[in-house]
Amino acid sequence: MTQFFHDLMGDLDGPMIIVTCAVGDERSGCLVGFSGQCSIDPPLYVVCISRENHTHRVATRADVLAVHVLDQADAPLAEVFGHLTGDDTDKLALVDWSDVDGVPVLDGTAGWFLGQVVDRFLMGDHTAHVLAPMTGERRRPVVQLGFQDVKDVEPGHQP
Repeated sequence: MTQFFHDLMGDLDGPMIIVTCAVGDERSGCLVGFSGQCSIDPPLYVVCISRENHTHRVATRADVLAVHVLDQADAPLAEVFGHLTGDDTDKLALVDWSDVDGVPVLDGTAGWFLGQVVDRFLMGDHTAHVLAPMTGERRRPVVQLGFQDVKDVEPGHQP
């Protein structure tokens, strides 16, 4: 009955980001297709993470999440964080990253920011994490990596 909706949304090209997080010694990260700025004043950003995802189990306990803005040069990172599952693989062991205030921040992405979690709520099969930006970096102008660029990546978990 809602196939028209899935077909229509599949034609759009929303931004793809990677979220990373850590709680104690446990760390995780995933490719995210549902996110965006949701307030100007104060500046807020919402990230929706699938409840099936390993990252969800870490992110829901984290006070701070790292959001990585991706561009065309970051397609290999999108493949790692979109295709592999943290249930089987430590994805962060496969890429270069730095610890920023206890949160893994991927090296080389177009940009990133740390966001303090100010609210969480369920949205269908995802949990929305509302973030207040704390610190970050724009490393280069973005030639956006969108959904159409990664739609052939087999997800680590099926929706």
